[in-house]
Amino acid sequence: MNKAVLKQGFSLLCTAKAMTELYEDNFKLVSKYVHATSRGHEAVQIALGLQLLPQDYAFPYYRDDAMMLAIGMRPFDLMLQLLAKKNDPFSGGRSYYCHPSLKDDDKPKIPHQSSATGMQAIPATGVAMGMQYKELQGLADASLTDKPITVCSFGDASITEGEVAEAFQMAVLKKMPILYFVQDNGWDISANAEETRAQDAYEYAQGFKGLEAISIDGTNFTESYHSIKKVIETIRSERRPFLIHARVPLLNHHTSGVRMEWYRDDLEEARSQDPYPKFKQQLLDAGISKNEIETIEKKSVARVQKDFKAALEDEDPGPEDLFTHDFAPTPITEEVGERSPEGSEKVVMVDCALYAVEELMKKHKECLLYGQDVGGRLGGVFREAATLAQKFGDDRVFNTPIQEAFIVGSTVGMSAVGLKPIVEVQFADYIWPGLNQLFTEVSRSCYLSNGKWPVSMILRVPIGAYGSGGPYHSSSVESVVTNIKGLKIAYPSNGADLKGLMKAAYYDPNPVVIFEHKGLYWSKVPGTHGATSIEPDEDYILPFGKAWILQEIWPQEDVETLSIITYGMGVHWAMNASESLEMTDSIEVIDLRTLYPLDEKTVMSSVKKTGKCLVVTEEPSNNSFARALAGRIQEECFQYLDAPVLTLGSENMPAVPLNSTLEETMIPSTEKLIGKIQELLNY
Repeated sequence: MNKAVLKQGFSLLCTAKAMTELYEDNFKLVSKYVHATSRGHEAVQIALGLQLLPQDYAFPYYRDDAMMLAIGMRPFDLMLQLLAKKNDPFSGGRSYYCHPSLKDDDKPKIPHQSSATGMQAIPATGVAMGMQYKELQGLADASLTDKPITVCSFGDASITEGEVAEAFQMAVLKKMPILYFVQDNGWDISANAEETRAQDAYEYAQGFKGLEAISIDGTNFTESYHSIKKVIETIRSERRPFLIHARVPLLNHHTSGVRMEWYRDDLEEARSQDPYPKFKQQLLDAGISKNEIETIEKKSVARVQKDFKAALEDEDPGPEDLFTHDFAPTPITEEVGERSPEGSEKVVMVDCALYAVEELMKKHKECLLYGQDVGGRLGGVFREAATLAQKFGDDRVFNTPIQEAFIVGSTVGMSAVGLKPIVEVQFADYIWPGLNQLFTEVSRSCYLSNGKWPVSMILRVPIGAYGSGGPYHSSSVESVVTNIKGLKIAYPSNGADLKGLMKAAYYDPNPVVIFEHKGLYWSKVPGTHGATSIEPDEDYILPFGKAWILQEIWPQEDVETLSIITYGMGVHWAMNASESLEMTDSIEVIDLRTLYPLDEKTVMSSVKKTGKCLVVTEEPSNNSFARALAGRIQEECFQYLDAPVLTLGSENMPAVPLNSTLEETMIPSTEKLIGKIQELLNY
């Protein structure tokens, strides 16, 4: 073993150990915020961290502070996060200790990841998928001698997570350049391996054909370093996935809030596996003197104490720091391009979206499309991706397994390497398995990385009841998704808006969800011909947050007037009801177009003008986005109102039934809206 590497590794272990001890000695000072340390895991973490390069991507988890030291972070940097200081380089005081996000030129890149154990597997595998895509498309940096790899670090307990299995499945299916690095200390929190796992991670990996795995003694620095070196060299050259299972003891608390003495009965056995005396002996065996070893130890302790003092004195965030980096700035602020070019014919809504994606893919090699059944054989169950695989190839338009979590969460990694994924959940009813990733990883990445890692992605979601789709193909889910902060959300009512918003979403650096109503795709539902549009030109872009006054009226003192605020299918119910009542001069119809950002200015101006308001949605109205918007209107416009703000939505039942009579009874319609309008006008 190279002596310089041995001494560097030992110095880092001493530093990590000294940090753990200092935190224990100063528990009252540091226990305000929860933390965990690497004590017992240090040797294998350092062996890995020392071998990572700036072009690599890493996903350390919350016990990996020794790995962070090994890639070049100072104790001071980690302590700023420990104490939630303003200058915390990872999150600006927003996230827990050793929840890194890093974009330094001279270090491995670390996208944001959450505290939810195992969830990092999918974004990390998304990075590896992105690396592979860039290599296939000629977008990778050809000047690099060593090709980049992705490293995803886990605790052993998290390997039981279902989303880890999704990641492993895709990694071996696509042969991705990723190392899954599992540190096995035999404990979850208070539950041990015997209680919770049928096999360890090495044994589990055998079930994934193509995922080569090794199991090593993670307390032995020399063994760990050489084993990891061989694996990394293999991944760099052969571009395939590997798993390393490292056996280590946990020598400190699970976290500062869950103390080991409360439940552990194996502490003496664990201490007998301490990597520190083993590492010290390896230095002695290599001919390094006791004096030199003691000097390394003393310098490490002194540095830790000095950095802690400096971190304590560093600045805390101010109240104003709460309100930064919820979104990255978007360049799309104005409507541009030709919405209705002369001589063009009307096309259905689904084709407007298809043509938008095709134009984007022609222009940008970073753009790719994947999801269930979008590949060449079918082109999407709604034909929303028809011909794209044939035009752009199976590497740019491809099918995924039935893995909504992977489809959604992989966009975090794809975006991190500079790509722009457009992905699809086949039906809104099946977005639920993807919500964990959408909420935990996608939506919070920009904010919790202090602006370093916004997730630039588009998630297309076919939504709504149409043609007796039944309880698992008819749901509306926008109220759940609008409650996830950090997402931009569109819900267009026509093809031109869908194309313009799709283009805006592509050029927006933030995550975007586009709800596309299945009943509007081909305008086959009676009364929805207005969803067809003259196809806008290629340069047409419609910014988010700009509602459309689809039917505008003027202020009238001697006539009862009202505003209908709606989106998606509701727009067509509103226009049809207004025409049926022959009240186009007294009903103003506002098409929100986007649910976030929401154009409150246009909404409130309309309601203040008309004095009455009806909010229309396809969702059951109880606890809905529509009911919340009605409440907001009531707050803002109370002194202008001549009646309560009403809502119309579906009946408040658990699901949309299959039977057509029951479906019709469940959801709103033009006729139901007419009744509500008359009720409100007569108030």
